[in-house]
Amino acid sequence: MRPPLYRCHNSTSVEKGNSATMGGVLFSAGLLGNLLALGLLARSGLGSCPPRPPPSVFYVLVCCLTVTDLLGKSLVSPFVLAAYAQNRSLWGLAPASGSSLCQAFAFFMSFFGLASTLQLLAMALECWLSLGHPFFYRRHITLRRGALVAPVVGAFCLAFCALPFAGFGKFVQYCPGTWCFIQMVHEERSMSVLGYSVLYASLMALLVLAIVLCNLSAMRNLYAMHRRLRRRPRSGTRDRVEPGADEKEAAAQPLEELDHLLLLALMTVLFTLCSLPLIYRAYYGAFKTVHEKDGTSEEMEDLRALRFLSVISIVDPWIFIIFRTPVFRMFFHKIFIRPLMYRNCPNNSCRTNMESSL
Repeated sequence: MRPPLYRCHNSTSVEKGNSATMGGVLFSAGLLGNLLALGLLARSGLGSCPPRPPPSVFYVLVCCLTVTDLLGKSLVSPFVLAAYAQNRSLWGLAPASGSSLCQAFAFFMSFFGLASTLQLLAMALECWLSLGHPFFYRRHITLRRGALVAPVVGAFCLAFCALPFAGFGKFVQYCPGTWCFIQMVHEERSMSVLGYSVLYASLMALLVLAIVLCNLSAMRNLYAMHRRLRRRPRSGTRDRVEPGADEKEAAAQPLEELDHLLLLALMTVLFTLCSLPLIYRAYYGAFKTVHEKDGTSEEMEDLRALRFLSVISIVDPWIFIIFRTPVFRMFFHKIFIRPLMYRNCPNNSCRTNMESSL
């Protein structure tokens, strides 16, 4: 059996000409961003005056996604920095264990990449159901079931990402020796190696497609809700009275969902852009014949796709943080929510109440 096309697959030292600066900056940005995002979530969940309203399902899902990103960054990045500091590859950091550290690193990379995407899908489904199927949502989507999303996702990802340990698929070390991930190119066209990489990429592609479809459907439902609310005041001008609490809540619901939808749309764009290179490389490696002389260039392309995937857990919390800043929210409310609010509210009293809630 010929050696793999990855020239650093069993190297014990970091390839020359590489620096830990970029890795350190990315790790610091990811760690700081996730900690700040958790702080903002804790403040929004605990900062209201008693009696405190129960947290929403969307809030629980955002917390789970942030914790997942934080765990992924904390379990993976320290090994990269240690490899640079000691000038040893992941194989060389624990020579007595052979490739165990590399295998664990690749498992964590694939696990947290898939888990974050599945949790984003849960957020998209929650938003879609709350807008398009409110009766089903109120009856079946509860906080307890929302809290079960994280352990269910974790169990599925644990089983799926552990398949290479059972012989289906293979983890390999990438140059400069500080990364390990699923092998996506194989000279002998192994069905086991390439089949798993294609299966992983296909699952990611289906998840991204489902997220995009859920968001588009939620946008359509939100637009339809806006049109219904816009027509409602015109049909009852003769008997118009002061709106009650239920009417205020009904008018405010699409505004809250619009907040959720924008945050979800921004995260979806990030996940899509960062996942597509990996999906492309997996299919490219499976269906195109790669010769040994092209191994170096193919490995660099795979590594570039892997780095795109790792950016998700770094940029994701910063999107949430920027979205929660007063300047951004003031701009967003002024451009999008305030025109919607003034069209939906029949009188000045309703407008005043809704402005105070924003």
